[in-house]
Amino acid sequence: MEEKKKNRILMTVIWIAVVAVLIVIDIISKYLISLNLEFGQKHDVIPGFFSLHHVVNTGSAFSFLADKSWGIYVLSAFSIIMGLALFALMIYTAGNGYKIMSFALSLLSAGAFGNLIDRIRLGHVIDFLRFDFGSYTFPIFNFADICAVCGTIIIISAGVFANKYFDGFINSIRKNKK
Repeated sequence: MEEKKKNRILMTVIWIAVVAVLIVIDIISKYLISLNLEFGQKHDVIPGFFSLHHVVNTGSAFSFLADKSWGIYVLSAFSIIMGLALFALMIYTAGNGYKIMSFALSLLSAGAFGNLIDRIRLGHVIDFLRFDFGSYTFPIFNFADICAVCGTIIIISAGVFANKYFDGFINSIRKNKK
């Protein structure tokens, strides 16, 4: 029993460290873009397909609420609530052996906190990864966005392709609530 408790604590610490490392990667990547590219400047990595393009976003995904002066406050509050909820759920999953969910939730919480740091510190989020497909430019994004999208894909995939695992996870939460 004591060994099991130590293992749970160790796994929780590991997943918290994963979140911290992902947030640091996000912060460093945004800092390097700000240091090396002026606002609006673009640097082709693969001409006509992939470039680094220093832009800011006062909204969320696809610039949602970017045109509202109060949008940054709503998004910051939402990021705090969701980030903390996802982080708490990640700690729960880490302590109960749900490694896939722990990984997905660590990605999601790192994404939420990474962009939240920008919103609080700068009043906007720095985006810089740009992909062009002919005349179409995919919305420019950052490392925190990659984390959030990958975490979401993992959770959806677990729900669709690993029903027993996902059901066990959901049932453990329900049991814990009672």
